[in-house]
Amino acid sequence: MLDFKTPGVYIQEIPKLPPSIASVETAIPAFIGYTQKADLKIAGDLIRKPTRITSMLEYERYFGKADPETGLVAAFTGAGTSDVAVTATINPATASVHLLYYSMQLFFANGGGPCYIISVGIYPGAITNTDLEHGIDDAGTINEVTLLVVPEAVNITGGSAVAQYYGIFDKALDQCVELQDRFTVMDVYPSGATAAADLRSTLSNDVLKLKYGAAYYPRLYTLLTYDYSDETLVTVTGVGGSATLDALKAANLKYYNMAKAAINGLEMLLPAAPAVVGQYAATDNLRGVWKAPANVNISRATRPQLIVTGKQQAGLNVDEVSGKSIDVIRSFPGRGPAIIWGARTLAGNDNEWRYVPVRRFFNMVEESVKNATEQFVFEPNDQNTWTRVKSMIENYLTTQWKNGALMGASTAEAFYVHIGLGSTMTELDIWEGRMIVEIGMAVVRPAEFIVLTFMHKMLSEK
Repeated sequence: MLDFKTPGVYIQEIPKLPPSIASVETAIPAFIGYTQKADLKIAGDLIRKPTRITSMLEYERYFGKADPETGLVAAFTGAGTSDVAVTATINPATASVHLLYYSMQLFFANGGGPCYIISVGIYPGAITNTDLEHGIDDAGTINEVTLLVVPEAVNITGGSAVAQYYGIFDKALDQCVELQDRFTVMDVYPSGATAAADLRSTLSNDVLKLKYGAAYYPRLYTLLTYDYSDETLVTVTGVGGSATLDALKAANLKYYNMAKAAINGLEMLLPAAPAVVGQYAATDNLRGVWKAPANVNISRATRPQLIVTGKQQAGLNVDEVSGKSIDVIRSFPGRGPAIIWGARTLAGNDNEWRYVPVRRFFNMVEESVKNATEQFVFEPNDQNTWTRVKSMIENYLTTQWKNGALMGASTAEAFYVHIGLGSTMTELDIWEGRMIVEIGMAVVRPAEFIVLTFMHKMLSEK
């Protein structure tokens, strides 16, 4: 209270409105991988330092460009004739394993915005699970991060590659469980016919962890262009012996342009997770985090690596044993070459946490309410404070209901907020300084299966 000692008129403002809750950002991914450089002021000073960027221009400023390819070949047939043709290929054995630069291009092309880059090393160099796991640890220090993506992990090789790969994402899921404010997006490791079985037999069966992640399959062929050099990194054959593009340019400009066009037209195979995360961001911005990021076409993708039929997807989308659902990217003629056709978490058999938008909406609300209620720490644990907290949360959830995030014809059907002595707290809780709030929400769920029932209508007088 004011200390009145001097005669006069005093103004005292009394707050009547409850404080408000601001929703946290829902699509701020952390991309973890290797980069050409990691420089802010001196060389390497950004290695293992999460750096926030908003565009490819910023990425290139701090982290450089792609690892130039060394396995590109432009092979001519019929050189010197009117039927000359050129075919471009890339040797998988010598192709660069570093995909972060291209993954960022795919992310931004699909609607991605602000994100964090965690460089775990400078290429060229082998990809190790140790480096990538360190990057995940670094992501845990940034509160703003809501998604974890490790695109280069698909290029881990060796006898224990599957175990190492899913070990990386097991660590990411552990972090999601611990912090409860983020979600892991991964690809299925490309181990051939056993890919789905490898995921289901290797990842933990703990639903507490599985509800914080989603897996996508297969990888994507894209329109992105490989980074290469004319001087030494492209081999040209069929024009009187092997030559580089640089030499071909000096000898025959027409053939040089043909070779460049063929190389630039190569489809680049990339993991799907960066594009999917970009679509997460686009869907969140256009509709809301409660809308399933599915039935949307992936930009800059030409086709999935494998064609998955409806029958094949049945075994991927629903697994009666482990419950680890795999979201498929499919091609539908006339609709799109690469459409996300699934919205399940890895906890695909769990009724509460089966769907990606449900898990991510709870993440948003939990983090937003947590941030807003920090102002009440050390406030009197009494009815006045309880009323303010309850009103604040109810106002926030009412807004979410009006936006379409919650089900129900009224707010009473959409959510509830309980707080108080005899309701959520005992006298012992109050003595020990605990203020307990119970929040229930009926989040909208995607219409995954639309069933149309048809029957013959019999003739009748009416």
